[in-house]
Amino acid sequence: NKKGGLLGRPLEAVVVDPASDWPRFAELSRQLLTQDKVAAVFGAWTSVSRKSALPVFEELNGILFYPVQYEGEESSRNIFYTGAAPNQQAIPAVDYLAQEEGVERWVLAGTDYVYPRTTNRILETYLKDQLGVAQEDIMINYTPFGQSDWQSIVSEIKAFGSAGKRTAVVSTINGDANVPFYRELANQGVKAEDIPVVAFSVGEEELAGIDTAPLVGHLAAWNYFMSVDTPENEEFIKNWHAFIGNEDRVTNDPMEAHYIGFNMWIKAVEKAGTTDPDAVIDAMVGVSVPNLSGGYSSMMPNHHITKPVLIGEIQDDGQFETVFETPGLV
Repeated sequence: NKKGGLLGRPLEAVVVDPASDWPRFAELSRQLLTQDKVAAVFGAWTSVSRKSALPVFEELNGILFYPVQYEGEESSRNIFYTGAAPNQQAIPAVDYLAQEEGVERWVLAGTDYVYPRTTNRILETYLKDQLGVAQEDIMINYTPFGQSDWQSIVSEIKAFGSAGKRTAVVSTINGDANVPFYRELANQGVKAEDIPVVAFSVGEEELAGIDTAPLVGHLAAWNYFMSVDTPENEEFIKNWHAFIGNEDRVTNDPMEAHYIGFNMWIKAVEKAGTTDPDAVIDAMVGVSVPNLSGGYSSMMPNHHITKPVLIGEIQDDGQFETVFETPGLV
């Protein structure tokens, strides 16, 4: 807006909060598109919320930018997926553990909903077909949202990892359940150097305000870390802290995904010369904008974007030290 807005008009943000209630995502999407007449929606959190809202966007021909890593296997004309698909997070993480850490036994631990189940189905097939892992060297476990008692599960993981083969946990555990999970690992003496955990849902925001001691040395795979040392990221963090008025607040991967998606929408609207959804959707493919890692991300014809993949080790300050980065965009 300081630059004069978009197509000569100021942008106005309309903010709604579905409060993690999945049907509310659909209700509020309908409200945004029909009553508030928004030009684009940036949001939804978890695949269940996106799948709840998806039919509304297709029915009303709205545009949704979804910023969270997800299980793939979806492509809608009305949705732009700026978070990672499995080949941009889960598979590179497994390759890293196999090649760099010599992992031979695998625990696929997830929260019981669509994202972990689909991702783990993909990973199980990949482990067996591409890496030659035997079925007996794969353990799969699902727990409800908010699982708090991890004692028996961690005991099973510990026993599974005592077979003389290097073992790792690939975690699609989501939300609050992560804190007691890592705490129980520490309680039972399972260290990162013994059985490393690589997580796909633990980022800077999840680590803020909790005791990170049990997590230090474990890993996470994302497409962005706050610790990325580039001028673009430094500027982004500075602007975020000025906006929020709190220098302790962190940035994270879904924030970068929305930053990229928003700038892509701007470019597509300028290219189309209108905010009309059909014109913008057609203009979006091929749009390329800077990401915060110092490169450019492009919108592909399947409405997913090119991304670098980073694997970071959790530090005691709640930040990540990058231990691996793909040589190019995935």
